[in-house]
Amino acid sequence: MKKTILYEEHVKRGGSIVEFGGYLMPIKYQGIPFEHEAVRTNLGVFDCSHMGEILIEGKEALDFVDYLVTSNIRKIGDMRMIYALILYPDGGIVDDLMVYKYNNEKILLVVNASNTIKDYKYIIDKYHGKEFACKVSNITEKVSQLALQGPDAENYLQKYTKTALNKMIMYDILEMKVLNKKFLISRSGYTGEDGFEIYGSNEDILELFKKIADDGITLCGLGARDTLRFEAGLPLYGHETSELINPLEAGLSFALAFEKDFFGKDTLLELKKSKLKRRTIGLELIGRGIPRNGYKVFKDNQEIGYVTTGYMIPNTKNSYAVALIDNAYYEKDGIVEVLIHNKFVQAKIRNKRFTEIKYKK
Repeated sequence: MKKTILYEEHVKRGGSIVEFGGYLMPIKYQGIPFEHEAVRTNLGVFDCSHMGEILIEGKEALDFVDYLVTSNIRKIGDMRMIYALILYPDGGIVDDLMVYKYNNEKILLVVNASNTIKDYKYIIDKYHGKEFACKVSNITEKVSQLALQGPDAENYLQKYTKTALNKMIMYDILEMKVLNKKFLISRSGYTGEDGFEIYGSNEDILELFKKIADDGITLCGLGARDTLRFEAGLPLYGHETSELINPLEAGLSFALAFEKDFFGKDTLLELKKSKLKRRTIGLELIGRGIPRNGYKVFKDNQEIGYVTTGYMIPNTKNSYAVALIDNAYYEKDGIVEVLIHNKFVQAKIRNKRFTEIKYKK
């Protein structure tokens, strides 16, 4: 089992350790509701060093990544980032990822931890199929990552850098010094709040984490990271996205740039010609209970799908879910039932976002 550079700090500072994506990571510190609320109202810090980093460099780096991913990275400027997908030939999702575009000859792909090796092998396979003039490197072991998330993120980080953070908007990326150490920092996150994701050497991230923790910033685990991303309507690989779910079913059409070529495009164009068979929806429970991943969804005693993620939102008594259902049974504001502990609980169909998004524009 792998450990991030911060593992000893997590143990020392009281983190509850679990296995996730092949790493030993903190699921919580003071508790998921406490950490969730800290990010929504103030500030929290997450260890995201388990995430994978794959660097593409060379004169045809842009051409290769443009062919590989679904989003149009030619349309974004230098030092910007964009959400994208990598697809299988049948339209299934290899992974969803963030593309960091330094310039046309240097692009960083940040991928899900559990998919890093799979993604790297898949990317190398696609590279050898076309032989672009660029180099593909898995730099995951050399890089660590922190996420500062919450409405006070800018005010806090500004104390330790001379870079004017108020000039950065959502999805801007900059190289800057923080506490006299060089980092790559993006205005982004996986919580629905304003914040920054910070990449640096293992040693520099360790020192920065110690400083942040010593300053009393709320330490957050993967549990709160999941409740926050769920509440904000953000997908998780293996739940809302997978090799068995295509982007149209997942509601990710915004990440599909059909005006350009990308691997898997032809399959999706064929799928678009016929009516969508499955649809990802939000659910608000009317009855009592907490829907969990895999729980079955019914309509008129007919099984129509399953829950991909479900929670009682921390610090509330409201239970919500995201579900993948047979599109023939979709009805806006319609009523379905979720089978929870052998009991049918009514739920109302709604959108997948359960809180206001607060990104800096």
